[in-house]
Amino acid sequence: MKVLVVDDEKNIRESVARYLELEGIESVCAENGLAAQRHLQEESFEAAIVDLRMPAMGGLELLAWLREQGPRIPVIMISAYGEVRDAVEAMKLGAEDYIVKPFDPEELIVRLRKIVENRRRGDQVELGRRSGEGAAVIVGESPAVVKIRKLVERIAATPATVLITGESGTGKEVIARAIHALSAKAEGPFTAINLGAVPDTLLESELFGYERGAFTGATARKIGMFELATSGTLFLDEIGDLPLHLQVKLLRVLQERKIQRLGGLQPIPVDGRVIAATNRHLEERVAAGQFREDLFYRLNVVRIEVPPLAERREDIPYLVGHLIDRLGVRAGKRIREVTPEAMEKLVAYDYPGNVRELENLIERAMIFADSGVIGAAEIDLPDRPAIRPPRPATLKSSERQAIVEALARWEGNRTKAAEALGISRRTLFNKIREYGIEQ
Repeated sequence: MKVLVVDDEKNIRESVARYLELEGIESVCAENGLAAQRHLQEESFEAAIVDLRMPAMGGLELLAWLREQGPRIPVIMISAYGEVRDAVEAMKLGAEDYIVKPFDPEELIVRLRKIVENRRRGDQVELGRRSGEGAAVIVGESPAVVKIRKLVERIAATPATVLITGESGTGKEVIARAIHALSAKAEGPFTAINLGAVPDTLLESELFGYERGAFTGATARKIGMFELATSGTLFLDEIGDLPLHLQVKLLRVLQERKIQRLGGLQPIPVDGRVIAATNRHLEERVAAGQFREDLFYRLNVVRIEVPPLAERREDIPYLVGHLIDRLGVRAGKRIREVTPEAMEKLVAYDYPGNVRELENLIERAMIFADSGVIGAAEIDLPDRPAIRPPRPATLKSSERQAIVEALARWEGNRTKAAEALGISRRTLFNKIREYGIEQ
């Protein structure tokens, strides 16, 4: 990974660069936006860390240039000023995250890796942001995808809360982005948080923010996700993992459209649209007392169910073509043809990891396709039966078996096992406890 660090304060530039180096991340420093432009025109970066206020060209101006003319890379904005309007403006211009100085370097590294990984994965279901006429485009022509496309177009213009359900890797966030792109809030920021990936102890401050001095270590004000999503959309991924005590607070926000920062005294109005997603069966969690029924109904105003890729095989050729085009641009490699034998092999596979797994297969095939042609030999399917587990009453036992096999395959490495299963590391930990799996 190579990162551009832009800040007019030399000690901050050098400190950030040292932290990155300790994490094995290459960095290049620039002292203002103009110098950053030069580096961006001469070199390739996977992300940028940019100060808000700098001489010659500030962070907001650099963001505007990146959006109009520069390379498409994710940006983390940093600032000593913690003003909500600055954060909102930065997110509107395309910043992926906003951190107030002084910040915890470990938190910066975590957020940096997250935005880079999200960008690498790209759009899993490959919903186009907008076509030439401004309408969202969904890749695929299966009845299920056509239904989703029509539903997205119908609900985008409404303020309704949306719940998107489906297995991991089916592209729930991409559907949320498509709704946002077609909505009246399209010019506002799209702010996403994976609730299952944030420790419970940090989740409340991530969502609602905090005031300086709210607790030990709170040396500066932090703007929460709800405020960052003002005039835009807040995507709450893995909503099924939200702890019960925060479910109460989320319900109150949805009802009153106000939040209160930790340590704050005044309620703050928020108007961002909320879209939630989960790979869990929320009705079962409600019945088990693990998810509030009133919150479920508040979220479940409009529901979009995304089927597994194995249930819409006719979409696979469309997705393959689109993935080849997008990955080819990123890698600077052109694939001229996918042979019928290779496509037959791709269509026959069952994809436990859904579109995310298909993308990994295509990216690997492109690496080995030296002649510009992807043949059957380049389609390296995993050494496991291409049979999906049944979805009825045996779902839990099948899920447990899949976790046991993944942990065995990766010699107990939970991070690798979670990636192979297409779930977060936190979700894997929860499943290990739930099923009493011993390594």
